[in-house]
Amino acid sequence: TALSPNVVLLPQTHQLEALLTLIRDKTTSRGDFIFYSDRIIRLLVEEGLNHLPVVEKNVTTPTGKDYAGVQFKGKICGVSIMRAGESMEQGLRECCRSVRIGKILIQRDEDTAKPKLYYAKLPSDIDKRYVLLLDPMLATGGSAIKAIEVLMAHGVKEDKILFLNLLASPEGIKAVTSKHSALKIITAFVDEGLDEKKYIIPGLGDFGDRYFTLP
Repeated sequence: TALSPNVVLLPQTHQLEALLTLIRDKTTSRGDFIFYSDRIIRLLVEEGLNHLPVVEKNVTTPTGKDYAGVQFKGKICGVSIMRAGESMEQGLRECCRSVRIGKILIQRDEDTAKPKLYYAKLPSDIDKRYVLLLDPMLATGGSAIKAIEVLMAHGVKEDKILFLNLLASPEGIKAVTSKHSALKIITAFVDEGLDEKKYIIPGLGDFGDRYFTLP
C-alpha cells in the first residue's frame, strides 16, 4: 500500500527488523521486551528530531575558528497518550535535555464506543512548541485523533505535531491522515491491519501490559 506523504517509515534495516522480531515474540521476557522496545523508541525519537526545522547558528570552536552551524528553530515538548505512551517518555528525555512532557488520558466510552478525554496536563506555552505525540500503537486512530484535537484546542498548529509510534495499522494511518493532513506520523512498521476486535495483526499484543505489568 502506498503510504501518505506525511507518513515517515524508519529505515527498514536488519537491526530494526531484529528488534521488531524480538518484541513481537510472545516468549520474550518483560525485561527484554522493555530493553528492545526502548531501542526502537530511541530510533523513533531520533527520526522525529530529524524532521524539526532549524535556523543558522554561528559558533566559535576551541581553535578560535568560526563554524556556520544550525540550531532547532523552536522549542519542543513531548505529550504521551497514557498509559502506553508513557513508555516513550524516557527515550525522549535521553535525546532532549530537560524536555517538558505533557500527558493526555483518553479512554473508550463504554456507551458510545467513542474515545473520551479524561485528563490533560500540558505545558502552558504548548501553543509555541513543536509537539512529539507519543503512543506505541496506532490501531483504529481514535485515541490519536482525540489527542490531536486536544492539542489543537490548546493552540498547537497541526503542522507542528509529530506522532511517533512503533506499530501502525493502515486503517489507523488512513483515519488520522484523512482528518489531519498537515501533521507527520513517524512509525517503525506498518502492519497488515486490524482484526475483528480492532487489534493490530500480527502486532505484538497489549504494549502497555507487556511494558508495565510484571509477568
